[in-house]
Amino acid sequence: MKYILKSILAGSIGMFAYASVAAQDFDVTSQKGEQQIILPVPGKKVNHQGIIINPTPQQCLWDKSKHLDLSNGVSLRDIQGKFSNDIGFITSHAKGVKLTIDFGEKVSAKKGVKAVSGAYVMSIGKRGISIVGYDERGAFYGIQTLRQLLESPVAKDRQLPYAEINDYPDLPNRGVVEGFYGTPWSHEVRLSLIDFYGRFKMNVYLYAPKDDPYHRVPHWRDPYPAKEANNIKELLEACKRSRVDFVWAIHPGGDIKWNEEDYQKLLNKFNNMYDLGVRNFAVFFDDVWGEGANPKKQTDLLNRLTQDFVNVKPGVSPLVICPSDYTELWSDPSPSGALATYGTSTDSDIQLLWTGEAICSDLTHETLNFVNSRIKRPAFFWWNFPVTDYVSNLLLQGPAYGLDTSLTAHELSGIASNPMEHGEASKLALYGVADYTWNVASYNPLDNWERGVQELVPEATAAYRTFAIHSCDTETRYRRDESWETKTFRIAEWSETDAEKLFKEFDEIERVPQEMEKCSNKTLLGELRPWLVEFGKLGKRGKQTIELVRKYRSGLEDSTFWNLYVGNLMSSNERKSYESHKSGTLKLQPFYENAMDDMGHEFLKKLTGEVPMDYKGIGSFNSVHTRRSLLMLDNDTTTFYNSGVEQGNGDWIGIDLRAERDVTEVYVLQGRNSVDDGDYFEDAVLEYSRDGNTWNTLVGNLHRQYEIEWRGEDVKARFVRLKRLDSKRTNFASIRSFTVNPIRREDVDFEVMEGDEQSIIQAFDWNLQTFFTVNGVFSFQVNPDINRYILLADSLQTPLTCRQYAKNGNLIAEKLLNSSFIVIEPKAEAARIQIEGKADIFEIIPKYNNEPIEK
Repeated sequence: MKYILKSILAGSIGMFAYASVAAQDFDVTSQKGEQQIILPVPGKKVNHQGIIINPTPQQCLWDKSKHLDLSNGVSLRDIQGKFSNDIGFITSHAKGVKLTIDFGEKVSAKKGVKAVSGAYVMSIGKRGISIVGYDERGAFYGIQTLRQLLESPVAKDRQLPYAEINDYPDLPNRGVVEGFYGTPWSHEVRLSLIDFYGRFKMNVYLYAPKDDPYHRVPHWRDPYPAKEANNIKELLEACKRSRVDFVWAIHPGGDIKWNEEDYQKLLNKFNNMYDLGVRNFAVFFDDVWGEGANPKKQTDLLNRLTQDFVNVKPGVSPLVICPSDYTELWSDPSPSGALATYGTSTDSDIQLLWTGEAICSDLTHETLNFVNSRIKRPAFFWWNFPVTDYVSNLLLQGPAYGLDTSLTAHELSGIASNPMEHGEASKLALYGVADYTWNVASYNPLDNWERGVQELVPEATAAYRTFAIHSCDTETRYRRDESWETKTFRIAEWSETDAEKLFKEFDEIERVPQEMEKCSNKTLLGELRPWLVEFGKLGKRGKQTIELVRKYRSGLEDSTFWNLYVGNLMSSNERKSYESHKSGTLKLQPFYENAMDDMGHEFLKKLTGEVPMDYKGIGSFNSVHTRRSLLMLDNDTTTFYNSGVEQGNGDWIGIDLRAERDVTEVYVLQGRNSVDDGDYFEDAVLEYSRDGNTWNTLVGNLHRQYEIEWRGEDVKARFVRLKRLDSKRTNFASIRSFTVNPIRREDVDFEVMEGDEQSIIQAFDWNLQTFFTVNGVFSFQVNPDINRYILLADSLQTPLTCRQYAKNGNLIAEKLLNSSFIVIEPKAEAARIQIEGKADIFEIIPKYNNEPIEK
């Protein structure tokens, strides 16, 4: 194959033998313990015998041998006159079953209600229904339990079994922080969510939209305009109806001056919000640097606000704050650190938000011990789930898990879940948060998820479940289990039984979008629809891929296979939509893409007789083994691979050349940009290896270099990597380009006479991931030593015209080309071949006169 590169050393691998990043002898001990471990969803589905209550009550006694007939409705006896508007789910009738609702410390003590806000007891018996709450909120929660009982299968004929329920929340704060980056929720979605919070006994809504200009820079000092102020009033009224604390947050740290003028403006803003009806306030200093993050000035400000505002204004609760050191990842653990400063300098009633070991992380004893020992109080956990502002092309619909079920209020004051900008689609995760925070020890994540799917889309539960189970993982940072009931495989591990089962799964997936149109929540359906559309397409592609593998394994002519193969590829527009709204990223998409890559690799290897150069990403970060690593191999410096987790000792990123080759040049472009980005290895070494065990240095002691280039004498290598040296930098790691032996025009023995001479090299790189585009006329000089040219094109929208010209310019042959697998045999007198039309050409493979013709 002398026509292509001067420095390629041939190699080989067995048919479909490449199943993972590493070779058999790859040194796994050189890989760092990865933080992106994908833990399975704990729990199991439970038979609730027709009784569905969320959150799970603390104590229930049922007598299903006796039933209370509610077919004639209820006669309400509202002792405190607070709940007549809360029982719209059941008919009121003077002769109905007596429903008595009361609350208060005295009456609740007689009934054995636990003395915590939100606690209640409910009795269902021959005398009717009695609900007694410790406070108004508790009685309201008892009503929500009654509502859910009446919606449960057990009450389909309005017959309720006798019951005694003694229920209370484990954690005092159970709710949501609207704290994501991106499009804030609409007013209508906020109202819908507030109703959802109340229905499932959540009691906190922290209003902190990152893109609300009156919450943070530039207008945190200014009062809300009339329309926005009226919206906040409506939110307050909705929260009052749902017995939810509306906590208005301000974020001044971006440009606060720490002077008297700014303090007075902050105080004025608080007074303005108080006049609107706000009684719960928060101050956020997250994601600020410099003087805005000064913990001493922050605590001085909070103490002064407490003295001048909280302790003066009637009805105002203690502040909630988010410190700048809100994660263990970058907090200073020393006695002089920010957390210790908060612990010793602020009122113990102030609630401190904390995201855990990392920005997105599980809730564990260890992280609470770390923070609580410094802040001297139980932390208020800001759980960055199901937020997707760092993976906005994904929609997280998986179970809410990763929460330790042995925690108590002595260690944890509560959880504020940070949802997605898709508020309705966030309800599935919030259904789980509500359950966990109410009854920690009994939390069953898998069962809760199964119940939540039914709760949210009762009209198309099976379709929604299929979509949700394949829409869980983030691909980076905070990994989530996904597709746990589905088995996928590389085609080297082909089993017809497994293939048929997977085919049926893809068939079900293809039907999901149509089934989901039955969903009555049109706002939810609108949020899901872009993902549902792509999900259905993925189902169709998956089916086609399985059929294609079957045909390929049975043996096909080259032209037949290639035409079927490119028919199952995505166009650039289809790829854009596919990337914009992803699902099935853990198993389904990799199956489709890996199967196509494996077939393409072996097909190109067969045609050329060489190992193709479709290199693969490797490294110590788990995410480098996913399709995300292709972003550093796509010849586009505007895209980049990002580790998604923090770098540490021993981390590295590299590529597998898929065969031992002569390496003469390596180019690496680190970071998301080359100006001020911190996501790169500040100190590094460039290395190569033949076996993945023994590494040799190409360039050592690289310090603060975004751009790394090496050229030299040939070294034989299969693996090349950039390895981190000891450094204080703990950012993520990003690489925009990782290139080994880049192909240049002078390396290609192919004379272009018309067309883009530079882009033609994409057709000689032994890589089906790249192509060059013919859009008009393209012609090349005929080499007399070549008897055929094979052109591997994309699916043709219209035929191409192939013309052959003699040396004197006369046309000697003309032919229409309809196949994507193009074979051109030059006439004896042909000097130039011209292609006219529009097509993407993946590879041009010359066949020399002494090569045998394949069947």
